[in-house]
Amino acid sequence: MDFHYSSADEAFRAEVRGFLETHLPADIAHRHALGFHPVPKHDLLEWNRILADKGWAAPHWPAEYGGPGWTPIQRHIFEEECRKAHAPDLSWQGIRLCAPVIYSFGTPAQKQRFLPPILRGDYLLAQGFSEPNAGSDLVSLKTSAVRGRDEQGEHYIVNGQKTWSSEGHYAEWGFFLVRTDASVKPQRSISFLMIDLRSPGVAVRPIRMFNGMHYVNEIFLDKVRVPAENLIGEEGAGWRYAKFLLDNERTSSAFIHFSWHWLERARSIARRETVGGVPLIQTPAFARRLAAAEIELQALEYSVLRVLTEEKTPWDATAVASGLKLRGSAIQQRVTELAFDALGLRGLRSIDGFDDGLVAEGAQGERWPADVAGVGSGMLQTRAVTIYGGAMEVQKNIVARLAFGL
Repeated sequence: MDFHYSSADEAFRAEVRGFLETHLPADIAHRHALGFHPVPKHDLLEWNRILADKGWAAPHWPAEYGGPGWTPIQRHIFEEECRKAHAPDLSWQGIRLCAPVIYSFGTPAQKQRFLPPILRGDYLLAQGFSEPNAGSDLVSLKTSAVRGRDEQGEHYIVNGQKTWSSEGHYAEWGFFLVRTDASVKPQRSISFLMIDLRSPGVAVRPIRMFNGMHYVNEIFLDKVRVPAENLIGEEGAGWRYAKFLLDNERTSSAFIHFSWHWLERARSIARRETVGGVPLIQTPAFARRLAAAEIELQALEYSVLRVLTEEKTPWDATAVASGLKLRGSAIQQRVTELAFDALGLRGLRSIDGFDDGLVAEGAQGERWPADVAGVGSGMLQTRAVTIYGGAMEVQKNIVARLAFGL
């Protein structure tokens, strides 16, 4: 594998950097630089529309559906430069998770109906997979969808409950795993259904996180009527589509650029904070922690690049995705902890006034640098990364079974 960028790649990097300098709104970059969750209806959708106008909103989509036709290395460079400029990730639920299922398994009519508005950032989507008793063990989900017919045509009546739905309180649509046939094997009874969250019978209840913020929700479905045309792919094939989606999520969940961003933040804080009059970054113990995190992150980045460039491997693709998820999640937690630890006692301050990622006026000052609240929030937020997308223990079992036959 060649670890050097070509002159064409460097020219592409310069183009991306110039675009970001000109078009990334300063307020969005500022919030993201401080470590806060982006404001969905403003930051995510506004930035989505700016990128869509340029043709860059969906780097990994095939060109026939609106992707820019970039190479894997160009996609990597684009995400790297976005992180350096403090641009937020676009909403994962639509761009990265749901859309690939639709363009891979949906009908032409479904592709025409859903892909253009997702690409443009017309609305947000919520994921309806996990349930109170079906998180990493999705095959045990209970939400039911019973097919029927009335004067309005074929439809499903959906009943159940979903949880941990990110941005569900902002979303107009959701993609749900539902059980459509209780008489067959569990894996063959699950279907993938698009549901309009403005439908009668849908209720969204907030889950307030322990970092003081609200970005996940419970979604209740009570006799929700869903047109049968909203079924993606074949009835009963939803488990296969879910595995396809989760493999994509777990590869992306290595979050390389996120971790580099936080590692640099930890370094910046360590240069500013002192211990006994000495910058923290010059103390041997903290310097060793920074170096160890950088070594592991660089090794993970090379592994991700091997996957992106489709390097041949003897390992099962699902096992590889789970392996990247395992290491990526652990490193995310490590680098956010580094930044938080670098703050010392400052990191213990609780700042009220969060409003979708905005800090209350007056929370900052000479004793309280602007990044204090965001670093604490970010560190607490990453406690969940070893759970969502498949808990760490489940991922280890997948690797053991598929890679080593255990």
